[in-house]
Amino acid sequence: MSDLTVTVADRVLEATWTDETPDTRAALEEALPVEGDAVRWGAELYFDVPIDAPPENAREVVPEGAIAYWPAGNKLCLFWGETPASIDGEPRAASPVTVVATLADTAPLADLEGGARVRLERAE
Repeated sequence: MSDLTVTVADRVLEATWTDETPDTRAALEEALPVEGDAVRWGAELYFDVPIDAPPENAREVVPEGAIAYWPAGNKLCLFWGETPASIDGEPRAASPVTVVATLADTAPLADLEGGARVRLERAE
């Protein structure tokens, strides 16, 4: 069972919280639902979120499907493949991010063109 529903344009995806960043997760969970017009950067979308949390187990290289908070810009990021910062094809953020959840399936994002409206909310 998923914890979150992530809507990207007309695509509805499921996601599950990770256990490695409890403080950032709590801050984001309190702010839900969050949504915004995302900017695309390679195979990453990011948008503003109304939280301010310090880095927590932050890293640049993330797994495919990572939903991460970028403390440097107060953004939420969805990664599904290479970004301009990638080396050897791995998803890589521009600077360290805090992974808070993981998408169950990233295939629906593969043909996404440009930015999109993104909404993250509790699964029903």
